Amino acid sequence: MDSEDVNKDVVHPEVRAHINSLVSALGGFSIEDDGKYTLGDDALEVLRDLKRWIRFYDEKTNRMDVARCLAEANLVGGDLLQIIALWQGNGTDSRFKSRIALACYEVMVPLTWPIEKDKERMTVNHHRHIPVLEVAQLGYKRAIINFDGAPILHTAVRVALPSLAMPIGERTARDQGIIKLMLFFLRNIAMIAPPPGMKYEGDEALISRSATIDAFSYQDIFLTLLTIASNMGEDFRTEDVTVMEVIFHLVKRVDVKKLFLEEEQLKKAKSNELAAAMQKEAAMLASFNKTAPKRHNRFGTMIWVKREGGKMTSLSGQDALIDAATRERKMDKSKSFRPPKRSAKEEMEPKDLGPPVSLTHSANKQLRGFVEEFLDSGFNPLFQHVRKSIDREAPHVLNYHRGQFFYLVAWFLEAERMRRRAKKGKKPAEPSQDDVSSFNLVAGVLNQEMFITLNRWLDRAYNDKDWKELTSVMRCYTEILLTVQEMTESGNEEDEEIADNILSRLFYEESTHDAIANIVRTYKDQGFEYLDACTELTHTYLRILEAYSKQNVDLQVRSRKRTRRKKRAAKAAAEGEVEDQIPLDDDESANDEANAEKTSKERKFDFKKFAARFTTQGAVDTFVAFTKFYQDLDDSQLKRAHRYFYRVCFKHEMSVMLFRVDIIHHLYNMIKGPEPLDKNSPMFKEWEELVKQIIRKCVKKLEERPALITELLFSKINSTAHYLEYGYEKQTISSHPRPAAELEFKRDADLEPGQKIAIAVGALLDKNQADHIAWVKSQLSNAESERRAWEAAELALPSIEGIDAVADGGTGEEAAAKTAPPVTIRPDTDARRLAMFKNPHLRLLMKLVGFERLAPTLDETPDSSWVIPAGITGAMLKACLDEINKAEFSPPTFDDGKSAQDHLKRKTAPRKRVSHDDEDGGDVAGFLADSDEDEDATALFEPGGPTVRKSTAEGKKKTVRRRRRKDSQEPEEVDEEELKEKARKRREKEREKLRKIKSEMYVHPSDDETDEERDREFFAKEEEMRRQKEKEMTRTLNRLLGEDDEDEEEHSGEENEKEKEKQEKQNPLKRLLAKRGRKRKSEVITVNDDDSEDIGEEDEDASRKRKRKGAKRLDSSSDDDETSDTAEVETVGKSADEMETDDTPLTQSPLGNEEKKDARKAAEQEDDDDDEDIRPVPAKRRPRVAAGFLVDSSDEE
Repeated sequence: MDSEDVNKDVVHPEVRAHINSLVSALGGFSIEDDGKYTLGDDALEVLRDLKRWIRFYDEKTNRMDVARCLAEANLVGGDLLQIIALWQGNGTDSRFKSRIALACYEVMVPLTWPIEKDKERMTVNHHRHIPVLEVAQLGYKRAIINFDGAPILHTAVRVALPSLAMPIGERTARDQGIIKLMLFFLRNIAMIAPPPGMKYEGDEALISRSATIDAFSYQDIFLTLLTIASNMGEDFRTEDVTVMEVIFHLVKRVDVKKLFLEEEQLKKAKSNELAAAMQKEAAMLASFNKTAPKRHNRFGTMIWVKREGGKMTSLSGQDALIDAATRERKMDKSKSFRPPKRSAKEEMEPKDLGPPVSLTHSANKQLRGFVEEFLDSGFNPLFQHVRKSIDREAPHVLNYHRGQFFYLVAWFLEAERMRRRAKKGKKPAEPSQDDVSSFNLVAGVLNQEMFITLNRWLDRAYNDKDWKELTSVMRCYTEILLTVQEMTESGNEEDEEIADNILSRLFYEESTHDAIANIVRTYKDQGFEYLDACTELTHTYLRILEAYSKQNVDLQVRSRKRTRRKKRAAKAAAEGEVEDQIPLDDDESANDEANAEKTSKERKFDFKKFAARFTTQGAVDTFVAFTKFYQDLDDSQLKRAHRYFYRVCFKHEMSVMLFRVDIIHHLYNMIKGPEPLDKNSPMFKEWEELVKQIIRKCVKKLEERPALITELLFSKINSTAHYLEYGYEKQTISSHPRPAAELEFKRDADLEPGQKIAIAVGALLDKNQADHIAWVKSQLSNAESERRAWEAAELALPSIEGIDAVADGGTGEEAAAKTAPPVTIRPDTDARRLAMFKNPHLRLLMKLVGFERLAPTLDETPDSSWVIPAGITGAMLKACLDEINKAEFSPPTFDDGKSAQDHLKRKTAPRKRVSHDDEDGGDVAGFLADSDEDEDATALFEPGGPTVRKSTAEGKKKTVRRRRRKDSQEPEEVDEEELKEKARKRREKEREKLRKIKSEMYVHPSDDETDEERDREFFAKEEEMRRQKEKEMTRTLNRLLGEDDEDEEEHSGEENEKEKEKQEKQNPLKRLLAKRGRKRKSEVITVNDDDSEDIGEEDEDASRKRKRKGAKRLDSSSDDDETSDTAEVETVGKSADEMETDDTPLTQSPLGNEEKKDARKAAEQEDDDDDEDIRPVPAKRRPRVAAGFLVDSSDEE
């Protein structure tokens, strides 16, 4: 018998003995004091021991033995509540009793803490104890909110009142812990509810939502919550999410529409619900009676059914006598084939919300009063502070807090709309001018920051497949749209202007349109709540966007350009090559500027084109799945689905998307099936007419397109649907071809003209394109012969212009060069003509030897003409031809095994200003993107929508990061194992946060004491840090004082410039390239003078890096003396558009060979990153004073 008792005991006997002894020592009811509760001698220490047992035994060892023992010992109802009741009166004179009460709450909070059911950490003890502890927590809640001896919830606030009254700057860690303890206790009481599927043995009215609301109102908890919420951010900071949790568990699943009804209206609404339920039951019974068993069913029935082909089938049961359709269903059910059984999927419905709540009249009135006061005073401060905490991912914010935040925002926005509607039903008095608009009360969630947060978590929840959170975000988005729509219809001019501004921000980002279109077409078994939120958002979004686009015909949306590197990476992955070695023939980077202008013009919003994205087969299947619940849908939900199918069939004329056998069968069953819609429903007539028209169109289309008979079995893609609808394939218009990307040399300044030609020839030889080189040589040879013959003829014929030129000391060749006719370049084949347009390496060689387009101001086409201009002499052509022959006979070789291709890069296209650009031309941050994801592409509009004013503050340079978003609109399949691993890491991080919160929940007795030894260590560390900072400051000042003059370096730079000009005069090829370089620079300055800082972007960045390197070596004066004679001043020889705005020449420390290589490598790395399409940032003026000392010499001025 003893062994059986031991086996039945699920808790270790020693643990149970220790707990029971502590509970006995706590106190008990005394006979001498008329049955009053009397404390034990060491009651305070006993309570602290119980707290240690819970913390160090249950939580550390992941067991629930102590909580089970305390539940069986009736500690809460028999001892703790009686002890709290001893603290009578409103005063706090008894310090001992207040500490006893605080210790009681420290024990009750972990006992009422929500039970976590983590499958990864649950043990056998959890399965043994959780059912018992859930019932025990229901008992705790019933005892606490219905205790007659004292208001337990109000006493919890009394315990924390001294800490609440202190200013936030004077609160200690103990005060913060007491406030959190009180809020956690209120949260736990509001959260405790019967688990789903369990029937509570006691009176459920004592623990219902109505009883909880009554207790919160009677014990002034609502006033406490309003006080903390309205002062959030000023007197309270980390308590925001806990207050939000308390409110969430009070209002969740409460019908907002009934909340603002008067008593008579509420009774009428409930009677209407009852009548509708009875009517639905009667309709269900009527359909069931057709096949219901009768008294004749006691006799057996078997019939033979003749099928096609003369086969006979036997059916049993009298229901086979009803009609042919019933017999066919019986045959289908009797078939031996059974579909394969799949593993049971996890329930997608949000269980944390629970069933819908029905409140009593008193609870409804009290909750309505709290909601109205909260909207008037606490809504904006609380939710603005919570949003900021979520955005910065504060440590006290857990994952489920985001879903609660979006749910509460949606709930209170709907409550505000219902309150405004209820006020309109009454006859209001004349509003005064001082009254605050009702929309201002919820303005905290209608600003730009909220929209960014909303779009960010909409995208993140969708990518992480967090369907519960995504459902809350969609509900919030829908309510914001509905609230803004009411603002547009308010009749107040100011509110209408604000609403127009809000809608322009919401509809400004094309990424938002893409997200909603992706969500609605990728539904798959996420549950009815998700399906309802998804279809409601789609219906509301389309309806409001359609109305707004009609009012604003010039609506603009911002789309992001895709980076060029992605295209090369995709091509490299397809061909199995290295990304940098992919040919640049198909590159479109040279037209980035034109593409930007074209995109800005084409981004004028077209609603018809956007709405067509919601007529795909995936979106249609989502709404069909929604209508399968037609028996449980209310009128508004049925209307939502009806409007969508009407839009698809008649507005967009894509009815073929509904021509599928299962869809037609489902629509028919909704009207004529065995369980049709209720004929008394207001929506029945509309649905009946819609289904009739759809079936009629299907029959008519079958006569027009016989191929549709086969397509009835399958889903339709867009091309098939277009053909079935219109009878011809969709016409596509080809875009205008664009020339290949323009190439340039990575180290242009360090290469001689002959070396550049050699590199271009080597690149063509590496690609086995020697025929292009031979064609260029032939064109040069012919042009040289023609040009020399013309020059000889001009010299032989003495002209007035030639004689004057000789008399002035010139040559006849210079006079002839001014009037020489251009030589036309003629491609020998069509392939050569296409290569001149699409081959970037051939185009580079052509430009190096002097070929130019005949009409450079016009857009280039494959038929554009190329010429050799008049300014190029025969000697120059001969020099170019010799260089090509030399490079072809002896191809160039490079160090480190590099090829000619490695010395080339794309030329960054200069950015032109367009009509909607801002003056400063800075990068525009993304409207939706995270801080790590906002460099996906260059934006074309101002941040925050078209109405945001330009900031006057000086912007910081942004570091380009390499993370990019996926461009595809179609959702990418993610590995399930990877998602599970991410989810497991998130849960582990959540447990760490929760463990930290629960550990900080306790208030330690040692918090009141001070530690002098710790203070001495702290001040000693501070003194040591101060000394180190003084040493670093001294070293910095000494380094800055070691500065030399720059006179010698400037003199050396002038000599180098003269030497370079002398060499150019001697070499005709150098003179040709120098002339072409000066010509290009002058053209750039003329065409784009206002935006000159954009042209030399890479050179400026590289020069800035070299300047920074030089500035770090100002103290090496000895090296400066040795190398100042040979150093080059980097600013000499630069064009005006490459110079900085400061006119004072900057002193540069000369660099050695290794340092120059490092600087060049850094510049090359930045040049390689130009495919990110970064807009250049104007260079900042270099400061001339640092740490109080002049950096630049004042003598240079």
